[in-house]
Amino acid sequence: MNAATVGEGMDATHRLATHKAMLRLLPLMCAIYFLSFIDRTNVALAKNALAADLGISAGAYGLGAGIFFIGYALLEVPSNLIAHRVGPRRWIARIAVSWGVLSTAMMFVRGEWSFYVLRVLLGIAEAGLFPALMYMVTLWFAPKDRAVAVGWIYTAPSLALMLGTPLGAALMQLGGVGGLRGWQWMFLLEGVPTIVAGVVLYFKLPDRPGSVKWLTPLQAQSLETHAVIDTHGHVELFSPDWFAAIRRPTTVLIALIYFLNQVAFVGLYFFTPSIVSQMHVKSPLLVGLLSSSVGFGFLVGVLALPRIHRRVSNDCAFLGVLTAGLVVSGLVFIESASQTVQIVLLGVTGFFAGGILPSYWAVAMKRLQGIQAAAGLAFINTIGLLGGFAGPYLFGLAETWSHRSDAGFKVIVAASAIGLCLVPLLARAIRLAQRPAAARAAAFN
Repeated sequence: MNAATVGEGMDATHRLATHKAMLRLLPLMCAIYFLSFIDRTNVALAKNALAADLGISAGAYGLGAGIFFIGYALLEVPSNLIAHRVGPRRWIARIAVSWGVLSTAMMFVRGEWSFYVLRVLLGIAEAGLFPALMYMVTLWFAPKDRAVAVGWIYTAPSLALMLGTPLGAALMQLGGVGGLRGWQWMFLLEGVPTIVAGVVLYFKLPDRPGSVKWLTPLQAQSLETHAVIDTHGHVELFSPDWFAAIRRPTTVLIALIYFLNQVAFVGLYFFTPSIVSQMHVKSPLLVGLLSSSVGFGFLVGVLALPRIHRRVSNDCAFLGVLTAGLVVSGLVFIESASQTVQIVLLGVTGFFAGGILPSYWAVAMKRLQGIQAAAGLAFINTIGLLGGFAGPYLFGLAETWSHRSDAGFKVIVAASAIGLCLVPLLARAIRLAQRPAAARAAAFN
């Protein structure tokens, strides 16, 4: 048997193992991420009810919606270092149960301060979930397969925006049953399933290829070899390995571009129901259905764009085109006077703002592995989460000043334009990182 035949056999083994891993892992990862998105964004549907029932203003709502991301952001890196040490299965299960409990507790909000406190605690409880999922991707999938794997994971939040909004609106129709208001029923019935899911994940979600019976030893070894897997172990708090990852110019620039994307995208999906409501749509269910256009665009984006990205050799050119598309869609929305066109543009904006997300992570994962992946990916998500705080807050301020929810589209355009300006800097940093150390030093002198 010649070397070419052996190589083809190993490639076939890896393809089969990757297919098995995607079928087994991605549904579990998508399910928990779907629930997390439902539990963090259902507050958008409760915005008007919280104002009517508890007097929570648009500015206070924007602060509370965004403040979720503060505790979440501060604990991202330490949370993912723990996931590296104990294994993602146990840590993801713990995260799910604790945030499910706190999401359910949102039904007990009584005013602005209890709203703020529970949103902060919810963010703390959920901290580390997404980077732990991304860390799992680096343990199981080869770099060439990661954009597609991450794209499938991102179908979860897109479906949550499509299905969760109408579902939440339907649950709010239970107002009056059992003496509870509609928004209380929504928080209760969408929080409890997350607790159950966390228990299921503890028993069903594997840590590494070598720990499962549904892969042959050769298949498990193939996945680990192509993924450049590392072993779980003790992580020093001040380890130079993970400090090096977060000091890299490529990591910092990806984080900043992601931050600006999250300012735009998180602000959009937290305020979309309000934007639709100001179009004189009175039925809560119809508001939910029309608001799902963002989720539909998001879903199309994460399914189509990673497959296109896999065939594009220039990562930064691809990121630049998508970011420019986001700027254009925002400008056209602002200039349009047709509500029908604006509903379509909500979907187009979701396509660009959400569809680009797997590409950010694929670009980052090419340059991080092992403990550096755990720390670097968590750092990028931390910076992005700060954008998740800033976005709703800026949207809330824009609505307060203009008395129009769609004023937030000016925030989308500004943030995306700045992000577009950073893409050439990222391209330069990537080129420099690929040079020998001496050449890099000379380039900066």
